[in-house]
Amino acid sequence: MNIGELFSFYDDFGYLGILLISFVGSIIVFVPIPYFPVLITAAFNNNLNPTLIALSSAIGAVIAKLIIFYASYYGRNVLSPKIKVKMVPLQRLLGRYGGIGAFVAAVSPIPDDIVYIPLGLAKYSPWKFAISTFLGKFIFNEILVLGAIYLGKPFVNNLMQNSTNTDYLIVVTAASIAALGVIVYFALKIDWAKVIGRWFPWTLDKNQGNGQ
Repeated sequence: MNIGELFSFYDDFGYLGILLISFVGSIIVFVPIPYFPVLITAAFNNNLNPTLIALSSAIGAVIAKLIIFYASYYGRNVLSPKIKVKMVPLQRLLGRYGGIGAFVAAVSPIPDDIVYIPLGLAKYSPWKFAISTFLGKFIFNEILVLGAIYLGKPFVNNLMQNSTNTDYLIVVTAASIAALGVIVYFALKIDWAKVIGRWFPWTLDKNQGNGQ
């Protein structure tokens, strides 16, 4: 799809189209479908407001990430009571600082699901997750859109070429799966009372603090 075809697409579907593209690009775990090139190309359409482009994309992405978050949030119910007890200190720690992690994951180009799924497993507050993720996504999208406007079409063409490269997608997908696998494994297996309790004793129950 070339620039001219994209302009025609946005003339027909506008902000709703951007929202839907961002949702689809965000809902599939592990596979980094590159909706960002489409997002910033929209910045060259004079009929669309840059801030509303970023806003529409952020809403679509957050809806998708909330679905992934809730899947891990309720997926916790299948865990054994023993594992749930071990995760209590992690749950308390993320309850205080999880918003920072969600925001950083959203505002940076890292595969964000490696942060969001553990937050769901740790029963982080859904509305805090939604707010932090929305703010991060909106800021990131705004930077991309303004970058496209002020740096011009060469910036867009280069990003589109890199983001749709098959080798790049394969490497990022494999790395995302591996990283998430490691994170989930340690989230379920580690005795967080020993690891976190050393630095954040307030996350422990009294009996955990006494090493019982």
